[in-house]
Amino acid sequence: MTPEVPPLRTLPDPLRQTLQDFEQALSVGLRLYQCGREGEADVLLYPLARGAHVPDPGSAGPETGEEALIRRTLSVRDGPGLELELVGAPRGREESLADLVVASLERVLELSQEVRFFTYELSERYEEINLLYSISETLGSLLRLDDAARVILGEVCDVLGARRGSLWVFDQDHRALELVAAVGEEGLGGPLAVDDPHSVTAQVFREGRPLIVARAGFPRDTRAPVEETGDSLLSVPIRYSPPAGEARTVGVVNLIGRRKGGRFTAGDQKLLSAIASQVGAALENHRLIRESLAQERVAREMELAHNLQMKLLPDASAFEGADVAARVQPAEQVGGDFFHLLHLPGGRFGVMIGDVSTHGFPAALIMALSMSAAAIFALEVGEPSRVFRYLDDALRDELETTEMYLSLFYGILDPGDGKLTYANAGHPHAFALHEDGSYERLGATDPPVGIAGPGSFQARTVPWTPAEDVLFLFTDGLSDTLSAVEGGRGEEAVLRTAMAGRKGNLEAVVEALFRKAEEASPAIPADDRTALLMRV
Repeated sequence: MTPEVPPLRTLPDPLRQTLQDFEQALSVGLRLYQCGREGEADVLLYPLARGAHVPDPGSAGPETGEEALIRRTLSVRDGPGLELELVGAPRGREESLADLVVASLERVLELSQEVRFFTYELSERYEEINLLYSISETLGSLLRLDDAARVILGEVCDVLGARRGSLWVFDQDHRALELVAAVGEEGLGGPLAVDDPHSVTAQVFREGRPLIVARAGFPRDTRAPVEETGDSLLSVPIRYSPPAGEARTVGVVNLIGRRKGGRFTAGDQKLLSAIASQVGAALENHRLIRESLAQERVAREMELAHNLQMKLLPDASAFEGADVAARVQPAEQVGGDFFHLLHLPGGRFGVMIGDVSTHGFPAALIMALSMSAAAIFALEVGEPSRVFRYLDDALRDELETTEMYLSLFYGILDPGDGKLTYANAGHPHAFALHEDGSYERLGATDPPVGIAGPGSFQARTVPWTPAEDVLFLFTDGLSDTLSAVEGGRGEEAVLRTAMAGRKGNLEAVVEALFRKAEEASPAIPADDRTALLMRV
């Protein structure tokens, strides 16, 4: 931004003092005019000394003996010209004295104009520095990006005399520039495609360099054809330079049209680039804060989902009529493992464990659906095979859509008749632990729910010794974790731990199993882990 030094209204003190010194030393009269514009009168800046005689121009001459009047033009670097009149010089020395006075005045005037120029330039720089400081305060005090951008654009337009200011930010998802804020005249509202060949804003974003263009008329957006005459547009990329890595363009700031006409200057571009640098850092901070808040929100939502999912599971320690210990540990905040405990008519107990084929949030949704439906069907239709049939019909569409399946074990323990009736839909880890130290695998009767066909699901019945036998169910997340330290024999390690503690506190067995899994894999588990032991 080039300062425009206004014309002289009064003489600088050094110039006035010089004129007075010459008048006294040379005994001459001096008068200094500022030349008026065409049709306007000259402005008298310095009068002759009081009492000096001023002859009528043209009346003096060598033959009259009267004093001659000499008129000279001073060389001026900027602004209107100056005219000097000298009268009263001795005959024959008029020209030499006039040369001396003019040369001296021009040197003094040059120095005075230098002082005035730098004074105005300093004033302009102070305004720019004050603007940059104000922008720093704005970016630090306003949390909303659009509010801060409008304040900044308003101040920039005031300082640079722009009719419209606009700030565009790159949207990575849509590959477009979105208008964040605008002040002044109406203009384009966006979005702007970054590959738009007719948009100056898009061009500046793509090339990452500022651009000053002139356009005919009064531009109201950045799509008007570019011409070499007329109004002016200043467009500057907003760049962010990270501590490590390459700088990148994150947006564009535009100034369109000058209130007093004319083109934006290189100085205007330099100032706007400095402002854009501040805005670039603010945009990056805003993006990081937004992402952080989004992550915090997701974390809170996932924590809530975890708590809700855990509340869906029954409290094994509070289950009456049987000794039960159970635990579910999702691989993530939520998972697809679950168990269910039911009191059935005739003093019987229903026990179910399920494992959705994936983990995470999608599996948790299937888990919730499966638990709700299984509880309803178990109470309504009774036999494990029929429960699976109804469950498969209810979940088939959802499982096909999500490309998941569900391994499931459901057993009914009847202490009175001494038997266990169960159906096993592809669940590999179901065992009956006996008093004599042996165990029996309760093998699969059918494929998993979601894969088995319409004619699937059967039930088996095995003998059960109350108060001695223990039903032991777990998912492969537990055995797979121990396989890493057991040479691929994770299931054997799980069974050894369960068999060793089957006669004691079942909760201690569950605790030992999960402690071993944590020691084997201190990081987040690869799959959900679940274990359940039951003695009736």
